[in-house]
Amino acid sequence: MDERLDADGAVLRPLETTVLHAQLQAAFDKGFRAVAIAGLHAYLNPEHETEAAGIAREIGFTQISTSADVSRLAKLVGRGDTTVVDAYLSPILRRYVNQVAGALDLGRACERLLFMQSNGGLTEARKFQGKDAILSGPAGGIVGMAQTGEEAGFDKLIGFDMGGTSTDVSHYGGSYERSFETEVAGVRMRAPMMDIHTVAAGGGSICKFENGRFQVGPESAGADPGPACYRRGGPLAVTDCNVLLGKLNPDHFPKVFGPNGTDPLDTKAVRRGFETLAASVATEVQNAPTSLEEMAEGFLRIAVDNMANAIKKISVQRGHDVTRYTLQCFGGAGGQHACLVADALGMTRVLIHPYAGVLSAYGMGLAQISVMKETQIDAPLSTLEEHRATADALAAAARAEVIEQGARAVNAEISLHLRYDGAQEALKTNADSVDAARKEFEERHLSRYGFTSPERDILIEMLSVEVQGESGAPARAQPGTGDGAPLAFVPMYTEGNWRDVPIHDRNALDPETSVLGPAIIKEATGTNVVEPGWGARLDKLGNLILERIAAPSRSYAAGTEAAPILLEVFNTLFVSVDDQK
Repeated sequence: MDERLDADGAVLRPLETTVLHAQLQAAFDKGFRAVAIAGLHAYLNPEHETEAAGIAREIGFTQISTSADVSRLAKLVGRGDTTVVDAYLSPILRRYVNQVAGALDLGRACERLLFMQSNGGLTEARKFQGKDAILSGPAGGIVGMAQTGEEAGFDKLIGFDMGGTSTDVSHYGGSYERSFETEVAGVRMRAPMMDIHTVAAGGGSICKFENGRFQVGPESAGADPGPACYRRGGPLAVTDCNVLLGKLNPDHFPKVFGPNGTDPLDTKAVRRGFETLAASVATEVQNAPTSLEEMAEGFLRIAVDNMANAIKKISVQRGHDVTRYTLQCFGGAGGQHACLVADALGMTRVLIHPYAGVLSAYGMGLAQISVMKETQIDAPLSTLEEHRATADALAAAARAEVIEQGARAVNAEISLHLRYDGAQEALKTNADSVDAARKEFEERHLSRYGFTSPERDILIEMLSVEVQGESGAPARAQPGTGDGAPLAFVPMYTEGNWRDVPIHDRNALDPETSVLGPAIIKEATGTNVVEPGWGARLDKLGNLILERIAAPSRSYAAGTEAAPILLEVFNTLFVSVDDQK
């Protein structure tokens, strides 16, 4: 667009509409139907964007996204990228929403249809936008983690969501942590999203030997062909390591594999895969693992270290003492690795909800209808009172949208995003006075960065408002009842030996009885491994609580010869250190 605003939003050069009209018409004639419009300083004055959108609408574009509507914040590149994402995804989402609404017979058989947003709130189908869908699945998991964790009596939580392709980790200390500037797949987004860190380590992460090291991921076997045990000719993956070690037992796992979907896990394919890999490694490395089980344990250790380092990024690096937190484990593969990840971090307690395997979906049922609005301020904290009217106007607009969607018990939260003058990173505070905001900001800055600068001015970078309203609640899980007796004893490789360990059905566990590790607890949506030195019990809500009851009896020592497993462990550690510099 041939136009220009100055840094205060004043018009320096009016929009040249004739050329723009011709350019948009040419794009429309080529088949384009979606357009993203982002102008310099348009977050201060959207006049030119609105004018350009009118031209696009007159020509016939069916999707028009303007940056002032999508992300009314500073930083043109992030705001522009977000607008492009919204223009690209919104038409696709609209088709999907219409399909779902039609299938549910919305307005007749189904009263209303809500979708999860990346910020952790629900919104009506007609208001669901592309920019709000990027991390909507993992966001449901964080809502589920926070609400079920607090219900169980834990308000300091580390979320550990391990699926088939990746692991999402998150921190919860009494309130949701959101990021207003996030990079997703190389695209900078300026929109509120749950603060989630993802690492390429899941049940389907491929286990391989390359460059003299055992490596896990980042490539994934996916769902098809999946790991070798899925009977589709897939590569060795993390899930296969658990099969080889007996942590996943074919006799106690759904028989949904093979050409007819009726066969059990393929243990023979897993063993053949490890034998082939072992033969290949033996020709290249002298100090290779001496057994297939040792090799599988090595792969698991590498995967666990990858996941533990991801958790450190959202906890230890931000000044949180992770040893005082409860590890809330969910996702289909999480329960198999929960104790190992906790040990790697020095954590002593794990919480596994009855719906842990599908907690992201369950969390969507716990979420509330939510509207978030932000505005750029960039003014000294001392001018806070001058911006009260702006905050109230944002809150009123957000409240009206929430009520319009039929929510009840509406409440609003106004947040200040503060930073030191000359700094880039802003920290959120909910304080409502200058002195309280300064005190809270300095405490958070000291915790995050280890210092404060009393001599520097504190700026209000932006104001954000979140208004929530109750949308109902899903059915609660019921604790199981039973005598606590094991279903059977199965062989599992642990602490360097094969042992017969009990396997329990979670629904039949006696709430008064503890299960001592090593043991396996199976359930409808996952398998939970209780490692040696750990104990498991049910609380009154049916949550599975795993606690370390004895010090670890096994340690790893590095010798003087190169070991391919330790090479990758140290490689991961050094990369983690480099990332922190």
